[in-house]
Amino acid sequence: MNPHVKRWLTAVIVVPWLVGIISYGSEMLFTALILFFIVGGMVEYNHMVFEKSQILEKSECLIAAILFPLAAYGGDYHLMLSVVTFFILGVFLIFPATIKQQSFDMTSVMKVIAGSMYIPFMMSYFIFMRMMTDGIIWIYFVLVLAFAGDTVAFYVGRKFGKTKLLPLVSPGKSVQGAIGLIAGSALACILFQYFFLKGVNIIHAIILGIVGSIIGQLGDLCESAFKRASEMKDSGTILPGHGGFLDRLDCLLFIAPFVYYYKQFIIR
Repeated sequence: MNPHVKRWLTAVIVVPWLVGIISYGSEMLFTALILFFIVGGMVEYNHMVFEKSQILEKSECLIAAILFPLAAYGGDYHLMLSVVTFFILGVFLIFPATIKQQSFDMTSVMKVIAGSMYIPFMMSYFIFMRMMTDGIIWIYFVLVLAFAGDTVAFYVGRKFGKTKLLPLVSPGKSVQGAIGLIAGSALACILFQYFFLKGVNIIHAIILGIVGSIIGQLGDLCESAFKRASEMKDSGTILPGHGGFLDRLDCLLFIAPFVYYYKQFIIR
C-alpha cells in the first residue's frame, strides 16, 4: 500500500479515539492514555539502546515509565520530584551490586537515566497540562503545533527539499522542510488562537508556534540520532505509515514542557 495512504488511514483510525479521550475522558483515563504511549515508547527505547541480556536496565526503564506518569497524576510537583529523585538514587545504588568483572563502565546507568528523563518525565507534562483549568484546550494547541508543522514539513520537504539539514543524523530532512515546518506551525497556532484562545495575545501564539516548532524539530532530530546509533530506520512498526511510538512522540516530548512552562510563567 502507498505510504501516504497508510499515513492518512492510520490518522483517520487513531485521531477520533484520541479526540474522544482528550475531550470527554476523565483525568484518570487521559493519564492511562499517556501511560500507554510512555510504556510503548520505552519498550522501543529499550530495544534500541540495550542488549537482549540487559534485563535489569530494561526493567528499570519500564518502572520509570509507570511511576513517573502516576506521580504526575498525583498532581503534586513535590511528589513527582521525589519519585524521580529516589528512582535515580535507586539506579545508582543498584549498579555496584551488578558488577561482575574488573573492567566495567557506567554506560548502562546513563542510558537508564537518559531514557527515563527523555520519555516518561517529559511526556508526563501532558498530565500536568490536563489538570490546568483550560488544560484540554492547551493539549490540543500542542498537538496542532506539532502535527500541523510536521505535515507541512513532510510535503514541502518531498516537493522542494534539496538542501540537507543534518544528513549524518537524519538524511531525509531538508532545510526547506524545516522552514515549512516553522511556517506551518506558526500559521496553525495563529488560527488556533483566533478560534479557541481569544484571551491569549496573538504575539504569544506566534512565539509558541515558531519557538515550539524549532524545539520540536530538535526533539525529532534527537530521536533520529537514537535510531542512527542503533542502525534502525524506525523506532517501531505499530503505526503503519508513521513508524513506532517514538516516531510520533519525538517532537511532543520537547514541545509539551515548553508550552506548559510558557503558559505558566509568561501567559499565566
